[in-house]
Amino acid sequence: MKKFYKLLCCAELLSITALAQTKTFTLTENIQSAPKANYQLASRFSPNKLKKMVYSTAVDPHWLKMSNRFWYNFESPKGKFWYLVDPVAKSKKLMFDNARIAADITLIVRDPFDAEHLPLENLKFSPDEKSISFEIKSSIDELKKDRKDKKAADSMQKKIYSFKYELATAKLTEVPNFSKPKPKPTWGSVAPDSSAIIFSRNYNLYWMDKSNYLKAVKNEDDSTIVEHQLTKDGVKFYSYGSDGDGENNVENEKNNKKRRGAYVLWSPNAKYFVLDRTDSRKVKDLWVINSVTPGRPTLETYKYQMPGEAEAPQDEVLLFDFPAKTFKKLNVSAFKDQSISVWSKPSLAKDRDNEFRPSVWLGNDNRFYFSRTSRDLKRIDICTVDINTNAVKPLIDERFNTYVEVNRPGLVNDGNELIHWSERDGWAHFYLFDANGKLKNQITKGSFHCESIVNIDEKNRVLYFTANGREGKEDPYYLHLYSINFDGSNMKLLNAGDFDHSSSMNDNNTFFVDNYSRVNTAPKSTLYNKAGLKVMDLETTDLSLLMNAGYKFPEPFKVKADDGITDLYGVMYKPFDFDPNKKYPIIEYVYPGPQTEAVNKAFSKSMDRTERLAQFGYIVITVGNRGGNPSRSKWYHTFGYGNLRDYGLADKKTAIEQLAAKYPFIDDQKVGITGHSGGGFMSTAAMLVYPDFFKAAVSNSGNHDNSIYNRWWSEKHHGVKEIISAKGDTTFKYNIEKNPDLAKNLKGHLLLMTGDVDNNVHPANTIRVANALIKAGKRFDMLIVPGQRHAYGDLTEYAFWKLADHFNKYLIGDFSDPSEVDLVEMDRDIEQNGKQ
Repeated sequence: MKKFYKLLCCAELLSITALAQTKTFTLTENIQSAPKANYQLASRFSPNKLKKMVYSTAVDPHWLKMSNRFWYNFESPKGKFWYLVDPVAKSKKLMFDNARIAADITLIVRDPFDAEHLPLENLKFSPDEKSISFEIKSSIDELKKDRKDKKAADSMQKKIYSFKYELATAKLTEVPNFSKPKPKPTWGSVAPDSSAIIFSRNYNLYWMDKSNYLKAVKNEDDSTIVEHQLTKDGVKFYSYGSDGDGENNVENEKNNKKRRGAYVLWSPNAKYFVLDRTDSRKVKDLWVINSVTPGRPTLETYKYQMPGEAEAPQDEVLLFDFPAKTFKKLNVSAFKDQSISVWSKPSLAKDRDNEFRPSVWLGNDNRFYFSRTSRDLKRIDICTVDINTNAVKPLIDERFNTYVEVNRPGLVNDGNELIHWSERDGWAHFYLFDANGKLKNQITKGSFHCESIVNIDEKNRVLYFTANGREGKEDPYYLHLYSINFDGSNMKLLNAGDFDHSSSMNDNNTFFVDNYSRVNTAPKSTLYNKAGLKVMDLETTDLSLLMNAGYKFPEPFKVKADDGITDLYGVMYKPFDFDPNKKYPIIEYVYPGPQTEAVNKAFSKSMDRTERLAQFGYIVITVGNRGGNPSRSKWYHTFGYGNLRDYGLADKKTAIEQLAAKYPFIDDQKVGITGHSGGGFMSTAAMLVYPDFFKAAVSNSGNHDNSIYNRWWSEKHHGVKEIISAKGDTTFKYNIEKNPDLAKNLKGHLLLMTGDVDNNVHPANTIRVANALIKAGKRFDMLIVPGQRHAYGDLTEYAFWKLADHFNKYLIGDFSDPSEVDLVEMDRDIEQNGKQ
């Protein structure tokens, strides 16, 4: 009996052992087959690594002053090269032989340089355009000119060598005893004739002459500098210059007595200047605390008006007679709590390399132009000021039932005519007015959007401008350059091609450089003449290293909006190891507008939110929505007016549904959504409005409660009601739906992020959502990014990996410990342990 019992026990033990082995095998098999996010593929396309695969993507021309020529540099995997182009001669030449100049520099500096890695800095043409100068940083340490203590941490610098290169003879010479000049101080507003420089100190205006300014450029603390005070009643938040925005309270107090900027606009003859002064003293305070400041945490106090608040900043326009050292406050008032914008003169292309560029008002010696906008943004006046009489004259008025927008007008023949941009017929177009504001004719017409004035040919009465949506069978967002006569005749497309175009025209309207691409093409650059005839091809971006790393272009697509009528345009990004037989979770990267839509139209080196995210194993899409990009009709742009929380959500949802119905590789049961700022607001709203559709979201820096976001954006795009009582008193009423109101609806997995010193979208926006979710008993994740503003600064990479971890866990189902992936090592070329 005992023997039988022993045999039975042995049989049971064998059976149990076999069962355990089977379960162990099954568990191992399940572990091996568990979904895994592809961290390795995603890490291959980090920002730092992309810098070594994609170099220049556009030609940025530096137009010269004495001719139609321009120069540019362009970098590829073959190195960086500098070119001089003569459009008239149809020639493009290397400015110098890289190998020869590297050898010549090496002989002088005694540091090794090669042809492919020339670190030339501050390259400039001489006034006669016969030679160039540039600088080279050496490996030699030297004491800074204004320091005496070599032991101080910031007392040493690398010695800079300066060189002159003769273009005709290819002769390189060192500039002897070179001392690198300090850059132009940011606080100085230089008069057009350089006779005076305006700045602020302790909230008041000061001025100094040119000789003293040159002293200040060399040494800010030179005790021999003579400066003169212009005003005496400036106080904090009612200053004549900078209030120290962006400084914490300790820094602000320390810097008050230092020179600060004062944004003034000079008359062309330098006898007058105008200043837009704002009284913000009654605007309520807001605060952020930086907990990671060295030493004690610091407080930053700033003025921030929220929607509907009565305490509004009050704009004033001050006209200064500089020779008399006097000023007057102009009577520019028309609307309660109006805002003022004084326009500056457009800068010339040939002046881009000038270090000292004066800020000049739009107008002439006798008048300047400005706009005034009502608080509800439904009324805008374009006005001019006669500085001899101080008379303010309204010229053009814009009125609309939603909000109105204007651009800087183009002056013709010293202001005898104005070219005005307006959306008054439902599309953005140009109109020609006379000097008194009488409409002469509409210049452009049709169902397309005019973007901006590029140049005005007064003699031939031709307007050069950019526009989109005019060319059939193209994505309507693709921008082009056009010319048209002032009377609306002879409209010409100057840079044809089914691409998104960015152009740079010279000042005399004879030639322009056109940079163009789509999201699925390599960028190209071409030189055209003013008639749109090709002069020569300039560059094609070399994407060979990117392609060798496995990159594949994304795919543009078109779907219908939720109304079934409006076309929406988007881009689909797939994993580079895409398998059409698999099903992939889908993530939508969103930005609702109304300033823009987060949909690339041209090739971009910025891939974090799209291509790189897809590599973990997702289909990632971006797509427009009604109420988004302003570069379509006024109806499209203002679709969300009065419904700023929900207006774009239905379009985002239906886009995914249409794509999932078309493509079997999209898993519409695993839908994620993410965005930053307005996109952070929208992605959380999507989770709460459509909780059964969107399963996971990462919302960064979202304005979740627009009642505490800034007045200008919220009141403009959502609307504020102006109420005038029987007594004539004016008040403003504002109400808006908020994300915290819907916290009880959350079903999926939400990660909230915000920087703790975000003085744009205050962290309270995110904290209020968190508070509502907690009170509703909802589980969610939250990350406070320490010491960071709205965009996360140097912690952007960390935020990206946390975003990826969240989606990988809840969409892919990768529940492995993400700590196995080192967030620092992923973007490092040489690991800390010395291994490659």
